[in-house]
Parts: sequence; C-alpha cells; structure tokens
Amino acid sequence: MARTRLQLLGPVQLFRGDDPVPIGGPGVRGLLALLALKPGKVVGLDEIIDALWGHNPPATARTIVHGNVSHLRRILREIDGPGIHTTPPGYRLDAEPGWIDVHRARTLLDRAAEAGPEVAAPLLAEALALWQGPALGGVPDSLQAPELEDLRLAVHGARVDADLGLGRHAELIVELSPIVRADPLAERTAGQLMRALYHAGRRGDALELYRTVSRATLRTLGVEPGAELRWLHERVLNDDLPPLSRESSHLGAALSRESAVVDEPVRAISQLPAAVPSLAGRGDELAWLDGLVTRAEAGQTTIAVVSGTAGVGKSTLVVWWAHRIARRFPDGVLFASLRGFDPHHPPLEPAELLTQFLLGLGVETANIPELLHERVALYRSLIAGRRMLVLLDDARTAEQVRPLLPPSARTMTVVTSRSRLDGLAVSNAARQRVLGTLAPDDAVALIEELAGPASLNHALARLCGYLPLALRIAGARLSASAQRTAEELVDELGNERTRLAGLQVEGAEDGVRAAFDVSFRGLPGEIAETFLQLGAVPGVMVGPHLMAAVAQIPVAEARRRLRALAAHNLIAETERDVFVPHDLVAVYLRELAEQELGDKERDEALGWTVRYYQAVADRARRLLGRVTDPLDFAGVLAEDAMPPLAGFAEAQEWFAAEWPNLLAVLDAAYAAGRHDDVWQLARLGHTYRVACPLPDEWTRMADLGVDAAEAAGDVAGQCWLRLARCEIALTFELPGFGLADAERAAELSAGLTDERLVTSADLHLGRALSRLGEHDKAIERLAKAVEEAPDVTLRGQALSSCAQAEKRAGRLSDAIAHQLDGLRVDRELGDDGQVVGSLDKLAELSLRAGDHTAAERYVWEAIDLAISREFVAREGALRLTLGRVLRAKGDIDGAREQLAMSVRIYERAHPKLVGEVRAELAELR
Repeated sequence: MARTRLQLLGPVQLFRGDDPVPIGGPGVRGLLALLALKPGKVVGLDEIIDALWGHNPPATARTIVHGNVSHLRRILREIDGPGIHTTPPGYRLDAEPGWIDVHRARTLLDRAAEAGPEVAAPLLAEALALWQGPALGGVPDSLQAPELEDLRLAVHGARVDADLGLGRHAELIVELSPIVRADPLAERTAGQLMRALYHAGRRGDALELYRTVSRATLRTLGVEPGAELRWLHERVLNDDLPPLSRESSHLGAALSRESAVVDEPVRAISQLPAAVPSLAGRGDELAWLDGLVTRAEAGQTTIAVVSGTAGVGKSTLVVWWAHRIARRFPDGVLFASLRGFDPHHPPLEPAELLTQFLLGLGVETANIPELLHERVALYRSLIAGRRMLVLLDDARTAEQVRPLLPPSARTMTVVTSRSRLDGLAVSNAARQRVLGTLAPDDAVALIEELAGPASLNHALARLCGYLPLALRIAGARLSASAQRTAEELVDELGNERTRLAGLQVEGAEDGVRAAFDVSFRGLPGEIAETFLQLGAVPGVMVGPHLMAAVAQIPVAEARRRLRALAAHNLIAETERDVFVPHDLVAVYLRELAEQELGDKERDEALGWTVRYYQAVADRARRLLGRVTDPLDFAGVLAEDAMPPLAGFAEAQEWFAAEWPNLLAVLDAAYAAGRHDDVWQLARLGHTYRVACPLPDEWTRMADLGVDAAEAAGDVAGQCWLRLARCEIALTFELPGFGLADAERAAELSAGLTDERLVTSADLHLGRALSRLGEHDKAIERLAKAVEEAPDVTLRGQALSSCAQAEKRAGRLSDAIAHQLDGLRVDRELGDDGQVVGSLDKLAELSLRAGDHTAAERYVWEAIDLAISREFVAREGALRLTLGRVLRAKGDIDGAREQLAMSVRIYERAHPKLVGEVRAELAELR
C-alpha cells in the first residue's frame, strides 16, 4: 500500500504515495494542521476554536469542529492513516513524527548539527526541499505558526554553512545575493555572502556588501553591525579570512575556532556556572531557544522567558543550552542569579546585579556610578552593538529584570522564573515558554544517571511526577546508600502522606516541599487563600465556576485568581478555564489544607464542591438523554454560576472532562459521611455512562451509590442505584444480567408511591428475564411497563425493551412493530442516543426477517448519527451489525472491512467484547 504523508510546509495537503487526498476547505485543513503540529499531544477544543476563528468564533464553532473531526477520521481511516482520538479537553492525533514534513525537517536538522559538511549538506538540502511554498497554505488567516519560518531560517542557514565548508562559493553568491538585497538587516546571511564573495575572489564586492549592510543598520537601528560581521569585515580588509574547514566535526566548529581570535576592545566574557554532564530530554525547548538565536542573529530584539513550577529544571536547561550555544555569541555570556525565590536570601536588587555585570565587563569598582539610572546607562553603553548572551536566572518580577535588558538587537536575553512575567511580554515583546515535566523515558534516564538502571525506575519516575528536582533527589537517595533499595523508596513514595518527606535529601534543608513552600509563602493574600482552598477540593483539576462556588466569589474573580496562580506556575491552565496542579503540587496542596485550614473550612469547601457537581451534572445529563428518576438540582446554583452547556455535545464534553473529578468527589463525600449526597451524585453520573459506557468506572460508581443509599437508609436511592447496577450487567452481559438487583429494586419499590420507579423496576426486571431466556415472563412484565408507563419517556424505553424480548422469543413481526413505535418516541423526544440504539435494533430485526435492504438503510443512518455525536462504543456495535448485513448480502469484502473497523473500536472502548468480533472476522478470512 502506498505510504501516506502530510504536508504542512506549503499548502496543507494529505498524500497517499504521490497522489493528493482531498481533505476539504480551510477549516478542515486548519484543524488537521493544528493537530499535526503537536502529534501525540492533546490540542484543546478552545485552542482549536481560537486558532481557526480568532476572537470572533461563530455560535456553532464547537459543532463545526466536531463535524470536521468526524470528517477527518473518515478520510484517515480510508487511507489507513493515523487516528484522531477524543482526549479531554480536546483531540489528539496519534501520528508518527515522520508522517509529517515539519517533524522530518527538524529530525534532519538535528542529524546535520552533529555531522561534517559532506554529510550535513545533503541532509539540509533534503530538509529545505520539504518547503513547497509558504507554510500552512490554504488554512484560515487566524492560524499562525511563526515557529515554522524560524525553522526554515535555521535549516537554510545551516545548509549555507555546510556549502561554505565544501567551497561552493559561486553557487551561494547567486542564491544569497537577492536575499540580502531584499533584507540587508539579515546579518547572518550577509556574513555568509561576504565569505562566499571573498573566497570566490571578489574581495571588493565583499567590502561593498559590508558597507551596504552597515548603512542599513545605522539608518534603521541606529547601531553598527554586530561583532561577527565586524570581525568578518576586518578579516576581509586584512585579506586573511580563512575558509570554513571541510574537516570540522560539526558545522559550528570551524567558525568557533575563528571567533576565538576576534580582536575586540573588550575581552569575551564567560560567567556561566557549570552545567550538568548531560541533559535528559528537552528537545522541543532546545529547538525553541535555538530558533530565537537565529532571530537574534538576523538583527531582531530577542528576549526569552523560561518559566515553570519549582524544581522543573529551568536553570538546568538554560545553563546547559547556553554552554552549547555560547560560540554563537563571540562577545561573551553574562550570567546572574537574581535569587527571586531563594528561601535563604532576599531577591537581589537591580543595582547589585548591575554592579556584578559592570565588574564582569571590566569596569573598575571606583568607576561604578552610585545612582541606579547611571549604572543602567553605563551598562547599556558597554554592550551596545555587541553579540552577547545575557542569562538572568530565578527572577521574581518583571521590574527586577527590566533594568538589565540590553539595548542591542544582537544581544539575546534569557530569563528564568517561577512566574511567567507576563509584563515582559507586554512591554518588551518577550517570547515565553512554560517548562513542563519530563517525558517518562527521559525521567527514567535522569534517575539512571545518578543511580544506574533498575526495573523499578519507571515506577519511581511516575511517583516523582516526572519533576526533575524530585527525580534527582530520588536518584541521589538510591545512590547514597547501598542499604536502601528501590522497593523501599517506591513504598515510601507510594504513600501520599510520606511522599514529600521522602523527596528530601537527608541532612539538607532543600527538598520538593521546601521549594513549593517558598512559592506559596510569596503569594499575595487573596491568591494564597484561593491556593489553600484548592487543597480542600477533591479532584485533579478545577475551573473558575467550581472555584467560584467553593470560595463564594463571582466567577470572573475566581478566574482572575486561578490565572494568577497559573502565572506563578503553581497550577497550569492546560486549556481555557481548565487549571491543573502538578501531581506533587497536588500532594503539597492537600497537606497544606490539612495544616492551615480548620475542619469547618474543609467541610464547607467539600460541601460546596458536592453541590456544584450535583447542579451541573443534573443540567448536563438532561441534555444527554431521558431522565426517569425524580432528582432535580435546578435551584442549587444561580444560572451565571454554572458553565454554559448549550446541547448534547457540550454536555458530553463536560462529563468526559469532569469524570475523574466526579469520582474523586464521590470518594471524598463518602469518606466524610455525606451518604445522601453520594448516591444522588452517583445517579446523576449514571446517565452519562449509559451514553458512553466504561465498565470499571461505571461499576465502581454504582457500587458506591448502593452502599451510600443503604448507609443513608434511603429506600428510593437503593432502588435507583440497584437499577443502575442492573443496567451495567445488561450492557456488558455480566453473569446473572443484573436479575438480583432488578428483583430487589422491584421488591423495594412496591412499597413506595413513585410510579416512575415502579415502571423502571418492571422494565429492568423484564430485560433481565429476557436475557436469561424467561421469554413469557419477560414479555408479560414489559407489556405491563408499556401499558402503565406514567410518561412518554418510560413508554419509549419499555417499547424498545419489549421488542428485544419478542425478538429473543422469535416473534419478529411483533418486535419490529414495537421497535418502530419506540423509534417514533425517540425522535419525538429528540434523544439521539436512543435513536441510534433503536435504529441498530431495527437493522438487526430486519436482518433476521430477511429484509437486507431495510437493515442496511437503518444501520447506515445509525452510523452517521453515531459518528456525528461521537458515540464511539456504539459505532463499534453498529459496524458489527453492518458487517453482518453485508455478509448476508454476499458482500464479503465489505463485511470484512466493517468488522475490522469494529475490532479497532472495541479494542479501545469494549476490550472485553472484542474477542467475539475477532472470531467473526476470522471466519470471513
């Protein structure tokens, strides 16, 4: 089969071999491009909407994106391409990087960086050939990816260096001359052209080129060209510019040797502290920093802010990178620790930092001005026009940094901080990068660097939350004592109550808890209060609506406070209004809340959390399908205190995103003895799991609900949760099919006056009896439910269940008649989930009755609806039904294709049921 690939470096286009595959319009192309730029990573729905529509998305933006995802999934399935997976809070493209031209280009650039010119030149030419025009052609204008142009400049510059090393001067003159004429401020390219002209015997043209560039920089920027270009000019004047060496071990080696003999008025400075021997991971971040160097070399003012939570490795990354890149800053590197979050010392004042830099620049102590603004002026005068790298480590505020920012467009500044320092982005156009934790394999490599390989290192890395500080402590603890085993450390870290204590080096004050504590103690009062309250909220994430309910503040104020915490990198805003603490920060939060909040405050926070989820879950479930129980939480929260949920898709997204939190809230409420709250919330979550079944989580929730209802002594609650447990048994064909729960619910409900509960119990009991082969008893019970149903919702469910019982009894004409009546009810109620189920049942009934045409019509209608609504598990069942229909019609190839698709879906959504489908597929083969 022809290989598929995706082009982003040019018009966005999907290829099968050399043949383009039609994708669709700009919106579809833009969506595919967004996912492909981050293969294997979740791209949030809000991020997609922002990128495709900017600040003015249509009201139907979410629906459009859902439809386009379904469209792309069909296309990718047809060509055996990668899958697009729904992963809250968005989508993930599971593509190998080599499938996408952008990532192939980056790989080629990385390989070339470690090779000599003979090997590097063809690699870089291959990378450059991947550009088929302006990147991301044919997507909406609002979708921007400037890093692709940075990548192109890096590839082109490296390829020219390789060609210079190979002596291809004449070709380069033809290529580079129009580029420099169009942009004389592109100093790196101008320097490369000067080399080519000189070594081609055109020394006068090289000197004239320098004068042209010098006039342009003076006129435009008010400064002389950078040190590297000035050095080239001097070598050309003296007629002693050596060629780049063919034997250089990598592209920058020869240039580095030349730069070492630059005769400048001020000696090259190197204030870098020692770097770690090797850096685990961080390939994306290194590439980002390298790209910014290219911008600085092109004469653009470049300030980078690398921020992240305590212990994430900001300083380690930047210092290691600076050692690697220092050769590209021939005037030297300045470094200062600003001590912004040092637990033992106050932050350094700008005046002290300027003194340090001025001394490093050769200023005598007696000549350092006393006034701050005079020190700033002297500092800027000394480095103006120079090619320098300035590293400002551990900054606390933007104000601490601003006096240290160089004026030269050729000097690059990199700042690290636990806070994002958004002020630098606003006032100084700083580029920002938030550093995350390490990938699992990189985290293991970091442990092994200190303690050597071991089978439990993956478990250790996971318990350390892949946080570099924690990983280094764990590795150090293992290596420090031969008596301490990895098993003992895993046991210690596996207990949340001893984890942070375990991540501290014996005899040292510093550790993970201390690092977090410094960040917390420096927060403003109301932000610190919100951080504390977070520790009393169960779950793995929080949004402004939940925070507003817990803190009893307006939603807008809750959002502001959460974003302030995100700016301090104590939590991360992973998508719009989705805030998640790092695993170890979450442990620290819970400890902090227990230590600094009273029992009453923690109980109030839990109570408001429970009420919030009851109110929103009740609203969401009513958008998903029919509600038969009497629970109603409409008046618990004000309208503006709940997230807006406009329809089925948004309700489904809310449940999918909040499901881990719901389970955590259930556990916390049960532990606190809030039994009524538990069974009610469990019943609310049941509706979602009917639409999107997952056996283990659904069962755990129902079991907890039954236990809570019994502990509360609520008979109706016991009935509703036993019926939920019966539904699970029927859905997944568990032993006994839930008969015991249905019988107990029917027995208990007989003593109550709730007609809906009585009918629901009859309905479930009839379904269980039917599955067990008790056909007459089942049909009698279900017919009673049809006749006595107190509302149309229950009548529709009873009709469908009665049809299935009649099918099992062999009464096909009665079954089809009842199922058609049930479908009419489903459509009348607008319940897409039930419509899909009824259509599938009608297809199966028609197949049994020999009406293959009707069966195929019903199942295709159901598949289209299931795809549009992202009923993944249901689509698997529908593909199985369609395969059986096509097999009955004699279309074996079509049947085989549908069953293979069903297997792939079941492997993800119904692993326990996939064996049956595989066996059926094997028969066709």
